[in-house]
Amino acid sequence: MKTVQLPKKKILLVGAGQMARDYFNVLKSMKMQIEVVCRSAKSAKDFKEDTGHDAISGGLEKYLQGTKTIPDYVILAVDVSNLTKLSISLINNGARNILIEKPAAKSLSEIDHITNLVKRNKVNAFVAYNRRFYSSVLMAKEIIAKDGGISSFTFEFTEWSHIIEKLNKEKSEMERWFISNSSHVADLAFYLGGYPKEFNSFSLGEGNLEWHPSASVFTGSGITNKNILFSYHADWESAGRWGIELLTKRHRLILKPLEKLQIQKIGSIEIDYLEIDDQIDQQFKPGLFRQVEAFIGNESEEFCTVEDQKKLMELYYQISNYS
Repeated sequence: MKTVQLPKKKILLVGAGQMARDYFNVLKSMKMQIEVVCRSAKSAKDFKEDTGHDAISGGLEKYLQGTKTIPDYVILAVDVSNLTKLSISLINNGARNILIEKPAAKSLSEIDHITNLVKRNKVNAFVAYNRRFYSSVLMAKEIIAKDGGISSFTFEFTEWSHIIEKLNKEKSEMERWFISNSSHVADLAFYLGGYPKEFNSFSLGEGNLEWHPSASVFTGSGITNKNILFSYHADWESAGRWGIELLTKRHRLILKPLEKLQIQKIGSIEIDYLEIDDQIDQQFKPGLFRQVEAFIGNESEEFCTVEDQKKLMELYYQISNYS
């Protein structure tokens, strides 16, 4: 496990839910100076009881009104429905480096608004797709580089409808579930294989799922800007799980689950799990430590920028039959 020794910095962490607590645990281990802001007094109390650290209640807007200087680095870890609104507030109040929990926005209009503000104010704003930083993904990238690159790839983003329909989420988030949640898989696949330059998509099952009325079965294919062929499939009314398969001239690499890496050598039917150094992903929420390390260390190469997300969201609309 290799990590970078970062200088101690002041970080503003917005949110006090489980995701915010996961970020807090990482920041605490890095010995950062952490200021936590949340909405309700109950959230602040629960956060204090769980972490031992104080949180400022009253919401971000109140905090911004009462502070002269925003910390150089801000992590926004609130529910999906509030990401865009709070991102806009942070940018308008002078935030310079913002890590926004995925997907940053639920719609093209929202991500377009954020992107325009980011460009106008010259802000560094990234979307927190932590799976890009998994130990399994880092090992897969090493093998891909040794093998001379990816020749083709496929991915599946099947969701368990019988579980999701019972979640206590806002209707607007549920109706955009591919963007809110399944985009983790698509983002990782396109991060590894390139952005589609030609693309065909098909979907069926419009109206079959009350919580996700646009479609329930999805398939498609295309070619990326790296000249790599790809395909995808998902059936939210059947069995399945998230997964990505990456093919090289020598191997088939299987991320299923995404935290693990399986390998099949050319000419063999055997599929084996590879041993990976995932100590950091065992200690913290997988991918989060390296993601925060890169963010605070100003190493932006591996991140999805808000500009990237705007382009990808146009694809996500096609995949999911959104309008």
